[in-house]
Amino acid sequence: MHIELSQLSVAYPGRPRPAVERVSLGLRAGDIGVLIGPSGCGKTTLLRAIAGLEPAAEGLIRISGDVVSGPRVHLAPERRRIGMVFQDYALFPHLDVGRNVGFGLNGNTRKAERVARVAEVLELVGLPGTQRQMPHQLSGGQQQRVALARALAPNPQLLLLDEPFSNLDVDLRERLAHEIRGILKAAKATALFVTHDQLEAFATGDIIGVMHEGHLHQWDDAYTLYHRPATRFVADFIGHGVFTPATLKRVGNQVMVHTPLGALTDGSECPLPSAFSWGQCEVLLRADDIVHDDDAPVKAEIMRKAFRGSEFLYTLRLKTGEVVLAHVPSHHDHKVGEWIGIRAQVDHVVTFQREGGAAAAPIASFPA
Repeated sequence: MHIELSQLSVAYPGRPRPAVERVSLGLRAGDIGVLIGPSGCGKTTLLRAIAGLEPAAEGLIRISGDVVSGPRVHLAPERRRIGMVFQDYALFPHLDVGRNVGFGLNGNTRKAERVARVAEVLELVGLPGTQRQMPHQLSGGQQQRVALARALAPNPQLLLLDEPFSNLDVDLRERLAHEIRGILKAAKATALFVTHDQLEAFATGDIIGVMHEGHLHQWDDAYTLYHRPATRFVADFIGHGVFTPATLKRVGNQVMVHTPLGALTDGSECPLPSAFSWGQCEVLLRADDIVHDDDAPVKAEIMRKAFRGSEFLYTLRLKTGEVVLAHVPSHHDHKVGEWIGIRAQVDHVVTFQREGGAAAAPIASFPA
């Protein structure tokens, strides 16, 4: 691994619990990692600890195989060869673009090399020939590209980005996220983002970590996070979905999950953990697991609907009282209070123990 965290904890004096607690993760060279989670979950603190701006209470941080933080080791931030991009860009308003980008280069760099490197990274971020422009003459998206160029100029061994798009409008954020992913891949840079925006995380990251209350709940690719969440918190945090009461049964070699929408099954032998228990559970049903079908025997009342252009997000209540969500094409414009037919079309069945809402690992996860 190019960067590796092992049981890393960060604590602040006077606080009853660590801001980051026993986090372990790895990122390969050239990969882009993203940390997401609610405000105060510890993701920015984790980023600052990697940068050397916060001392670790315990655990190890390795970058390119070298320990930069550990027992009796705390390498200074300027010696870690890490580039940082902040949400406020932090450009010097009195310096032009060229001097902003060249600011982080070694003072011993010859002038010709400095000029060439500045031109190279500005070309890389799509801003060639802007060396003489001032920051206030640029748009927000262009300023963010300059900040990225400045961080890339010294060829850092790791790039850290703390909510780099939060000051931009929604449309520009999503477009810039895709563009910056392309820039980082072209530069063969290893990067770790912090964001609170799931779509931004999905657009940018090769691997994504979900944090909550200082703990890293899952470190996985976007598809696995969505379809095979490791904890109830991840299942609840990622995407739109609800937990519906269900019952687990074995019929022959099949696992059957009986839900208010009918039985769900994997259709094949399903290896289960030794601690697996049958009986009452809760099944995760996402909005894209529910299909509007007028011929379906199960009917649901539309409680709320949110127009999203190509589709509606319907909040539906079954006759038995359970609430589910459904994505429905926007030309199916039903009224609130209307009853419609629905059926479950689940690719992956994920069930959780019923523990009064406490975070719990899934007790079964299998393709439907």
